[in-house]
Amino acid sequence: MRHLLTLMEYKPHEVEYLLRMSRDFKTRYLAGEVYTPLFPGRIVVLYFEKPSTRTRLSLSAAAAQLGMQPMTTSPNELQMGRGETVADTMRVISRYAAAVAARVYKHETLEEMARHSSIPVINALSDRHHPLQALADALTLWERSGRLHSVKVAFVGDVANNVATSLAIIGAKLGWEVRLVGPKQLWSMKLIDELSEDLAKTGARIYFTDSINEAAGVDGVYTDV
Repeated sequence: MRHLLTLMEYKPHEVEYLLRMSRDFKTRYLAGEVYTPLFPGRIVVLYFEKPSTRTRLSLSAAAAQLGMQPMTTSPNELQMGRGETVADTMRVISRYAAAVAARVYKHETLEEMARHSSIPVINALSDRHHPLQALADALTLWERSGRLHSVKVAFVGDVANNVATSLAIIGAKLGWEVRLVGPKQLWSMKLIDELSEDLAKTGARIYFTDSINEAAGVDGVYTDV
């Protein structure tokens, strides 16, 4: 069993596998192909501490297309709203569901959920990481540029936020050049250090800059508010 809390824990070939599988599913779906659901009758719990439109709808649709039944809930709909612990809640959810995707305020909540879960926990957004967004964006860039590797992308704005961090991580896994354009006080050299092994392995280049000119000459310009 594996969780998906961040893409840090996944090797480059595993990230590539996820993207190739996603593209295959999408191509077959758009072609109207009828395929056997992978997880017929299984339940996935979608747990949302925060409001969501795209993430909630896309996860529900994806679960249904894979043959799963999504069950969406929030803290106020569970006993957690009355003080029940994350540990007890995850033990209960693990008895009924095959997986749980959670959108939370604090990344530590996800880590605690994973510690007490016997089913995979998927990060649908936390304050530090947004791996599903990074995977979706990588697939879009692949479709638009025609390249899975050697992509150049610039992120402009809050380069310390969860989306920028996850974009840098997936870029390191896929051999991209990721230019993180923002104020110097938001730069994280720790992130670059943590990605050093992947950078050496894939030839990726991830760097911070405060020059808006670095947003030119790339395959995609990204920002998040």
